[in-house]
Amino acid sequence: MSEERFGEFVLVRRHGQGHVAELVLDRPKAMNAVSTEMARSVAGACAELGGDPEVRVVVLTSSHERAFCVGADLKERNSFSDADLVRQRPVARGAYTGVLELPVPTVAAVHGFALGGGFELALSCDVIVADRTAVLGLPEVSVGVIPGGGGTQLLPRRVGAARAAELIFTARRVEAAEARELGLVDELVEAGRDREEALAMAARIAANSPVGLRAAKRALRLGQGLDLPAGLEVEDAAWRSVAFSGDRAEGVAAFNEKRKPNWPGR
Repeated sequence: MSEERFGEFVLVRRHGQGHVAELVLDRPKAMNAVSTEMARSVAGACAELGGDPEVRVVVLTSSHERAFCVGADLKERNSFSDADLVRQRPVARGAYTGVLELPVPTVAAVHGFALGGGFELALSCDVIVADRTAVLGLPEVSVGVIPGGGGTQLLPRRVGAARAAELIFTARRVEAAEARELGLVDELVEAGRDREEALAMAARIAANSPVGLRAAKRALRLGQGLDLPAGLEVEDAAWRSVAFSGDRAEGVAAFNEKRKPNWPGR
């Protein structure tokens, strides 16, 4: 396993052959509150991982024992002038869009508090694995703002418009069991096992074709919100991008030869 630090508050670990990258939120003294510096580091790490052809899956984790991420750094925000807030906005957005736009599958490993921007970082991932200590919510209207890291758009895509409205308008916190029932998280595991289970899922994903994984994610994302005929055209375009690839040839050959594929990744 190799490690690389992005600024003070973000650590990237590469597991195995580097196909699974773990992006660690590492600002424990502030329960991973997202400051301007931390947001810039998340975006920078995502840019590097997204451009690395060896990376097949990214797992988003936390180094804090009791929190995934408590959202925006409100202590920092309290010192901002209006002009400061305007300047900081694209930096903050860059962290959330950095995770959202990763071209490979992404898995969030959530324990403890995942509130506001913290929950939005998880929502930006394709799959959320949470343990039984998780507490999730979008409390932004309780401090005079709205979810601004994708929450108003990503949450209804998970749970429907009415449920998202109830959660956002009430600003209530949702504990793990209810979160699983409502579909806020995808897998619920025993306390302390969120990272382990997310990395295990990532390893299973990474065993598959890197070309296929990126094309499947592209089709899933681009097809959201389209009517069925348009969505099927998106799928067909993605299929054509992989049908004549080296990965497709290797996958078919490996199946017929009853062996594990050795993906060329192109």
